[in-house]
Amino acid sequence: MAGAIQYRLPTSWTRYDYERVKDGLLEAKASIRALRTIPFQRRWAKDLQEIELKLEVSGTSKIEGAEFVGNELDEAVLATRPEELRTRSQKQANAALRTYQWIRNIPDDKPVTSNLILTVHRTIVTGCDDDHCAPGIFRAADQNVTFGLPRHRGIPGGKQCAEALDQLAREISSRFRDHDPLVQAIAVHYHLAAMHPFLDGNGRTARALEALMMQRAGLKDVLFIPMSNYYHDNKDTYLRTLAQVRQEGHDLTPFLEFALRGVEEQASRLAEALGRAVRKELFRNFISELFLTLESTRKRVIVKRQLTLLNYLLDKDGGAELPQLLANMKDQYASRKNPVAAIVRDIKRLIDLGAVEVKRIGDNRRPSLLIGVKLDWPSTLTDSEFFERLKELPRSKTYKFLRPSR
Repeated sequence: MAGAIQYRLPTSWTRYDYERVKDGLLEAKASIRALRTIPFQRRWAKDLQEIELKLEVSGTSKIEGAEFVGNELDEAVLATRPEELRTRSQKQANAALRTYQWIRNIPDDKPVTSNLILTVHRTIVTGCDDDHCAPGIFRAADQNVTFGLPRHRGIPGGKQCAEALDQLAREISSRFRDHDPLVQAIAVHYHLAAMHPFLDGNGRTARALEALMMQRAGLKDVLFIPMSNYYHDNKDTYLRTLAQVRQEGHDLTPFLEFALRGVEEQASRLAEALGRAVRKELFRNFISELFLTLESTRKRVIVKRQLTLLNYLLDKDGGAELPQLLANMKDQYASRKNPVAAIVRDIKRLIDLGAVEVKRIGDNRRPSLLIGVKLDWPSTLTDSEFFERLKELPRSKTYKFLRPSR
């Protein structure tokens, strides 16, 4: 294409302004360190890992134009027979999932060689794009590509692709090691995307390589950070900063600044999610210990329902609207003469104990009440304070606003 910006091999593969990057690097590393210090059970991490991996797979596919309607993404992630998937978007997502699952098990001391990069590409395009792009094979000498805005031309195909990738691999195993692992990961992402050595799958391969090298930045034993989710959410800035680095002679500074903000943002979001999981578990333990120590058999019956109610609310991130709660809990109160009234009484009692809070939501046309647990409640009182509060509960107090409308 006439006027496209030509690719030239970098004279320095790790050129950037440290003074501009250092604050973002420190914040990104601090967020990872904070994430690593949160005590968590492996099952929480496993559940979160699946969510984050799904975000990554979705993000890296959508950046390239994939679209998912309804439950198409779930079908792609859960598929055991990828060949039966219906759309190219689903096939790309499934191939990306297999790639990231494989990457997760690559030892940290395994060198990032040209062959490893070719294997990443082979894995990420097989079954979805191999009808027009040879998996793990460089573009031929007569196969040139342009991409981005302004338009950039990838490195000439054939021998020059192979030589450029070999040089990048040598840099990764030598001069890259003088820089922070986060900088290394982001730099590899940029350079592979800039040279564009394949007919298709360059961006997906670059982001997968970044994920592989991010694991070596203190994340492998914690959680997966879905950078592609961040890149997709900020796609215009993502593509603009990649182009800016190319235009400015491979000066990595703007892309490092942008990507490091993403590391901090994603790690902080994960730390918040893990912290919430920790507080939920503490809450469950607290209510079990407290409520099961009540001596009265009559109280035990009431407490068992309250315990079920609290556990239901714990499973509802952000709480549940009152009509939804009443509908879903009705079966648990079926033995009561008036199940709805019994649920409302238990909500009132839990509000008085300080375990539950009610918020008014909606507007005048559609007002509603949101019922949720107060996750910090266990840290606000001791066992003795709990029983003292239990004794002081009003027997006849009612909350009119909790009464369901007729």
